Amino acid sequence: MRFEIPDIHIDFDAIAAKLRENSRMIIICGASALVLTVAACIVVFFLSLKGSEKVMVPDVRGKDLAVAMLEMQAKELYPKLQLRYTDKPEDKGLIMEQSPHAGSIVKAGRRINLVVSRGVIVDRVENFTGQNIDDVKIHLQALFTSTSTPILSIKEPPLYKFSTETAGTILEQDPAPDTPITGPIQLALVVSRGPENNRVSVPAITGLSITDALIVMARSNVVFDFTSRAPEGHEVAGTVVSQLPAENATVNALSRVSAVVAMPVNSTDGKVYGIFTETLPVYPYPFQIKLEAVTPKNERYELVSMKHPGGELSIPYAVEDGTVLVLTILNKEVMSVEVHAK
Repeated sequence: MRFEIPDIHIDFDAIAAKLRENSRMIIICGASALVLTVAACIVVFFLSLKGSEKVMVPDVRGKDLAVAMLEMQAKELYPKLQLRYTDKPEDKGLIMEQSPHAGSIVKAGRRINLVVSRGVIVDRVENFTGQNIDDVKIHLQALFTSTSTPILSIKEPPLYKFSTETAGTILEQDPAPDTPITGPIQLALVVSRGPENNRVSVPAITGLSITDALIVMARSNVVFDFTSRAPEGHEVAGTVVSQLPAENATVNALSRVSAVVAMPVNSTDGKVYGIFTETLPVYPYPFQIKLEAVTPKNERYELVSMKHPGGELSIPYAVEDGTVLVLTILNKEVMSVEVHAK
């Protein structure tokens, strides 16, 4: 079987002529399509600017988080949560604050900042027995520094009794450890005064410089009461020249030992010599006391840190002219004084 392909003749000149005749119409159609496309883009742009429907922010403060989220979902609003500890255990899971505030008009789909209570920072009483009461006070103060009413505090004054435990050690507590916290609690503590008849040996400080005497003070279990006078005979200025009771005498712990320092009449080393004195309350057990020096160049260093039962306090010093002496008790600065050469 045989097929023949017909001879097809295309008249390109005719087509070109036809296009030339209709060129005006083609340009108009293309321009119209371009204008319609631009118009559609502009309409879509302004519709997007118009955005979502505007809604009123509901008041969800004091409501449970789950209830608040349902109310916001109904308004097509979305929460952004921030957790915070509060004073009351019953506040846990409740909305404490919101932003924007209730009644504000916002667009649907807006995120609303919500502060949700995590309840109290602790939910059970810790075991404080065996710890130092001063450390526990600092711990509780740091724990509840951001709350207006501490959920856990120490009942003042604690009950003190003599014990073989180190002075200041917590022996008993009420409520007992692991007691659930359902509201503010005051801890009733029984605290050790230390051994009743603890005997110690008086250290030797006669002949020591002020700096060396302070080092011995920090390690001893007696309280030194210092006085001063001008050097006599062959005594060396700036040293301890006598003490009573004498070295190696056996006394009760925290007994007072009198000591005399020979102070330079006219200092030749550029230092100011003297005795820092202060009358403190009598403490139920020895408190940690620290005396620091701040130089005129604002350099700070420790002169001595020791346990002290309160009452009369006296500490010798030899520092630069214009130095500020700072007394700290239980990590709290209680007084400062600037010393100058006379």
